[in-house]
Amino acid sequence: MKNVYLDNNATTRMADEVLAEMMPFLTDRYGNPSSMHTFGGENRHVVDRARQQVAELLGCHADEIIFTGCGTESDNTAIRGIAYLDKKKQHIITTRVEHPAVRTTCRQLQREGFRLTELPVDEKGRLNLDDLRQALTDDTALVSVMFANNETGVLFPLAQIAAVVKERGAILHTDAVQVVGKIPIDLSRLPVDLLSFSGHKLHGPKGVGVLYIRRGTSLLPLLLGGHQEFGKRGGTENVAGIVGVGKACELAREHLDEENKRVGKLRDRLEQGILKNCPDVKINGDVNNRLPNTTNIGFEYIEGEAILLMLDRLGIAASSGSACTSGSLEPSHVLRAMGIPFTSVHGAIRFSLSRYNTEQEIDYVIREIPALIKRLRELSMFTLKDASPQAPYERKPQITATAKTP
Repeated sequence: MKNVYLDNNATTRMADEVLAEMMPFLTDRYGNPSSMHTFGGENRHVVDRARQQVAELLGCHADEIIFTGCGTESDNTAIRGIAYLDKKKQHIITTRVEHPAVRTTCRQLQREGFRLTELPVDEKGRLNLDDLRQALTDDTALVSVMFANNETGVLFPLAQIAAVVKERGAILHTDAVQVVGKIPIDLSRLPVDLLSFSGHKLHGPKGVGVLYIRRGTSLLPLLLGGHQEFGKRGGTENVAGIVGVGKACELAREHLDEENKRVGKLRDRLEQGILKNCPDVKINGDVNNRLPNTTNIGFEYIEGEAILLMLDRLGIAASSGSACTSGSLEPSHVLRAMGIPFTSVHGAIRFSLSRYNTEQEIDYVIREIPALIKRLRELSMFTLKDASPQAPYERKPQITATAKTP
């Protein structure tokens, strides 16, 4: 059976070069980089080198990079570190389509007494800058907007968002987990204050994240302890993981052109093949402004879980735009925020590619999917013949929720 991995927005295969770079630090070179002796001190050098490799990919200074345990920790450090910094500012702005690492953290702060505004998106997953302008107040401490959506790949206009946020003197954080290594980023020109990403999303190891903190930006550390990471993240450094993410960033820099061109062409080939051979399907999101590796396809009148199970039997790994794979009947909060019709939202499948995918793999998927979809529709209680049209989920213009101060 052929194995085709198309779930790279969930995690990526570790590059062979990354593993080779990490191995000495999992065996012989196990010294603590904070130690005074040479055995540990030599590892301080490799941590500094990795910091420089990350900075070169992002277009920033090495001392603006701190290493964390994952993307979620980076998001939490950024959001909580700004929220708790100034007690006079109690307002946070985010969007309705953020990853749970941001969404859940902001809603927890709301329960603690902060005011929270969740901005809506349109039917293509796009943010209206006027909504952001209207939401900003003198009380706004932080705006957290993802760089690209993890389910649809839709890119947010970060440069324009930053300009609007800076007019009101607020701090801007972006979750760039899905973007780093896929499209060019130059933080010397893009005026965001905080940026988060994770090593395992760009062919690096799991268990290591990165947080960019622009020079001059103050925040309270999430993890208190030692002096590590410029005093912003206590705890002994994960040297092997840090070395791995540094190497992954170096490789990503070398492969950026391939990610944009060859991977983008493979994604388009997959989309066109499915649209041509399967009736009643649509692309969810803005097809003109998204990541080159991501497509979210809605197969009407079928449950996404059933599609994934059948794909898995064929050796094809993808993911569902619906939360049904986690045991919930509630569909994706992202697609609901976009107002995707009920008949399509439950059958949404995300295919996310990487530079390791081949044309032969894509052709295999295109060849197998039509019969699979036809069979599932024949078995489905929602048939093309008798299914009644369903109204899309409601999109409210803006949600502003205020929790009472405990």
